[in-house]
Amino acid sequence: MKKVLSIVAVAALSAAFVSCGPSKEEIEAKEKAKADSVAAVAQAQADSLAKVEEAAVAAAAEAAAKMTADSTRMADSVAAASKGGKKH
Repeated sequence: MKKVLSIVAVAALSAAFVSCGPSKEEIEAKEKAKADSVAAVAQAQADSLAKVEEAAVAAAAEAAAKMTADSTRMADSVAAASKGGKKH
């Protein structure tokens, strides 16, 4: 009798564990949510890298413009000094 009760108890517990687990739809929904989350993080990372690259390009352009302006100012200064302009 004890063996029969043990077998019935084990069967009941096994059925309870199986029936309490997530359904196939719940598992798929969880996986989709995880994939969507990963995709959102990847998109945010790509956007961030693009913004940093844009800033680097803008900084390089600004530096090039400043160098050009400095070179022009220096050339004008040298030209004025060689023509007998202002004397320091």
